[in-house]
Amino acid sequence: MLPKELYAKIQKLHFRTRFLANDLFAGQYLSAFKGRGMEFSEVREYQVGDDVRDIDWNVSARSGRPFVKVFHEERELTVMLLIDLSGSNLFGTRKRFKREVIAETAGLLSFLAIRTSDKVGAILFSGTVDKYIPPKKGAGHVWRLIKEIFSFEPSSKKTNMTNALKFLNKVVKRHSIVFILSDFMLDLPAVDMQRAMALASNKHDITALKVRDPAENKLPDVGYIRMQDPETGEIVFVNTHDPLVRQAWEGIISKMDKALMDIFRKIRVPVVELTTNGSVVEPLTEFFQRKGLHH
Repeated sequence: MLPKELYAKIQKLHFRTRFLANDLFAGQYLSAFKGRGMEFSEVREYQVGDDVRDIDWNVSARSGRPFVKVFHEERELTVMLLIDLSGSNLFGTRKRFKREVIAETAGLLSFLAIRTSDKVGAILFSGTVDKYIPPKKGAGHVWRLIKEIFSFEPSSKKTNMTNALKFLNKVVKRHSIVFILSDFMLDLPAVDMQRAMALASNKHDITALKVRDPAENKLPDVGYIRMQDPETGEIVFVNTHDPLVRQAWEGIISKMDKALMDIFRKIRVPVVELTTNGSVVEPLTEFFQRKGLHH
């Protein structure tokens, strides 16, 4: 049984994400991620305005009247969410932790998927692959996904995205839409991760959803602070009042992000940036619209 407070929080998120996955948003998702092509459905009598290329000449010859083939989009796709539950996501200086942003985004994407008859599954990972939730349809399945993301305790505080990508390549055989939800606070150079992601992107349609807190990019000037690395437990005292310290911090983060963006650019994986103090809807809407235009 879940603690009452946590259950209420999950329930609230469940309702919120279901509400956000409205018709407009679902339409944008549909145009961004097309089905696998057109499938023959039936034949019907030719009507003025029909494309002559769709005429079924065999049926037309037998009946003595023109008939056309009717097609429908073969829609059912599989959406896989790779969810980073490592220690660095239990951080937030604004409205919420990064892990809460990840849970909200995962819930929203799950509702969009089932609303458009797609299946949705998840791989929860930290230093290892912690849990695999096979793709399914249905609102009950989305509730389970959100509950797991919010309440699951990973076996490790560390991050190993390479293992999660290798696991994806092994268990998900058919072409899928893959969203990686993480803060991408990775040790560089991430050669193994790049190789595993490049391999996965040959088979799947991958998007990186990078979740950050504003304080991670720009260290606030608040004097001496005690900082603990959530993944290693190491503790250091930092003088944030010193402009050189703040500058060095920004330089490290900027260098890491540039290296990551170079990796994504090289293997052609789009990146959507999300923050703990901003809406997840606007960046996703922009991304869906941009992707829809390129189809």
